[in-house]
Amino acid sequence: MTIDREGPVPPYRQIAENLRARIANGTIPPGRRIPSLVALEAEFGVARDTLRKAVKVLKDEGLVETVTGMGVYVVDNHSEDQAGSGMV
Repeated sequence: MTIDREGPVPPYRQIAENLRARIANGTIPPGRRIPSLVALEAEFGVARDTLRKAVKVLKDEGLVETVTGMGVYVVDNHSEDQAGSGMV
């Protein structure tokens, strides 16, 4: 994906949308780690601060969570729903 640096949408929002789409279409399934900041930096050609902002957007939306020392993972809402009903 090429970032439009001159467009009206900030780069971090473009990256957040790209990652959101990957989560929605199952490219990055629930319970899986999103690519590391190093990998995303190479993919998008932006500073890590920009990537941190994009990840924060996804965290604020409840799509991902940080696991200390492990990385950022897609939230698995299905397992939480099933845990409450006794199904695993």
